[in-house]
Amino acid sequence: MSPNTSFPLGTRSAHLAGSSAVRRGGQWWLVSGSGSVLSTDLAFTRELDRFAAAMTAADLAVAELHPKKRGSRRRGRR
Repeated sequence: MSPNTSFPLGTRSAHLAGSSAVRRGGQWWLVSGSGSVLSTDLAFTRELDRFAAAMTAADLAVAELHPKKRGSRRRGRR
């Protein structure tokens, strides 16, 4: 694909930790206000995959630390 490729409407994407790296359709893209470029460097995309997996694991670990909000407050109030 060439630079300035538009993403199809309705496709899901997620920016990686607020960066310009976006995963769409199983591929990593670098996006900016002037367009987007498909990342084809295998070493770079593997590192993006590893970083995304580490971020997901960290998010899950933090979520487990937070008390369950549903129902826990209601039981204490009367």
